[in-house]
Amino acid sequence: MKLGVFTPVLNDKSFIEALDFLAANGIEAAELGVGGFPGNDHCDPDLLLADNKAAEDFRRAFEDRGIIVSAFSAHGNPVHPDAQTARDYDDVLTRAILLAEKMGVPVVNTFSGCPGDCPTASHPNWVTAPWPPEFLDILDYQWNEVLIPYWKEKEKFAKAHGVKVAFELHPGFCVYNTETMLRLREATGENIGANLDPSHLVWQGMDPVMVIRELGDAIFHFHAKDTKIDKYNMAVNGVLDTKHYSDELHRSWIFRSVGYGMDVKKWKEIVSALRTVGYDYVISIEHEDSLFCGGEGLMKAIRFLKDVMAFQPKGEMWWA
Repeated sequence: MKLGVFTPVLNDKSFIEALDFLAANGIEAAELGVGGFPGNDHCDPDLLLADNKAAEDFRRAFEDRGIIVSAFSAHGNPVHPDAQTARDYDDVLTRAILLAEKMGVPVVNTFSGCPGDCPTASHPNWVTAPWPPEFLDILDYQWNEVLIPYWKEKEKFAKAHGVKVAFELHPGFCVYNTETMLRLREATGENIGANLDPSHLVWQGMDPVMVIRELGDAIFHFHAKDTKIDKYNMAVNGVLDTKHYSDELHRSWIFRSVGYGMDVKKWKEIVSALRTVGYDYVISIEHEDSLFCGGEGLMKAIRFLKDVMAFQPKGEMWWA
C-alpha cells in the first residue's frame, strides 16, 4: 500500500510547494482535484491536455520526488436536473478521464450524482424513504431514465480510454451505500467502482470492514477520513442532520482527522480488510476536520496511518 494525500488541504501552497511538503513527510501518492467541487488549484487539465511540454514537466515533478498520482478527482453532479449544470460537470469528468489516460493515472474519482424528481425539475431530489409512494416513482425515474443511461455511456467512454471511474459513496447522491454502489455497477459495467470513504459509512450506521468485504474488487481507491458520532445528539435527533458542519456542539456527527473518530484497533481492521480483499493501492488522506487547521490535522493523520498501514508485500507463508 501507499500513503497518499488529497491535495485540496494544501491549496495554500503552490504546486511545487505542495509536492515538496508531501515528499518531506514520506507521502508516496497524491490525489489531485481537476475541477468540480475539489477545484483544480494544483492541476489544470486544459493546460496539460493542450501542452505536451507542460504535461511532461508535470509528470517529472512527481517522478523526481518519488510520488505517484493515485487519482484525478472530478467530484460533481453530471446528472443534475439543470441541463447547463449537468453539462459543466460532465465536461469536467470527460477532461479528467482524458487527462488520466494521457498521464497514466488509473482512476478518476467522482460522485454518482443525483437527478431531480422529474424532467422539469430544477434541483436534485435525494430520496431517503419508500413512502409516500410517489418517492418510489421518483427513484424509478432517477435510476432507469437518467442515472443508468448516463453512466452506461460514461463507463464505455472511460473503458475505451483505459481509466476506471470510482464513486465516493456519499449521501445526497444516488450511490451512497453498498447496495446502491453494486446496483449501479451491475447495471453499467465493471469499470465503475468505489472510492471508498469510511467517514460517510460510519454516520449512516455501516461498518467499514463489512462494506470492504462486500465490495471486494469493486474498490478502486480509498479515502482516509474519520467521523465522530456525538452520542447525545445522535440519540436525540438521529443521523440525518442538516445543521452546518461548523455547528460542532449540536450536530449528531462531524468529520474528524483519522484516529479521532474510530480508534487504532478499528483502523487496523480496515487496513487488514482491504488487504484481505486484494486492495493494495493507495490510502489517500482527505482532511475535512473543522476542529483542526489543515496542517495540524493532516500531520496527525499521516503519523497515525504510518503506524497502522501495511507498506510491504504480504510475502510467502513460510510457516504453512
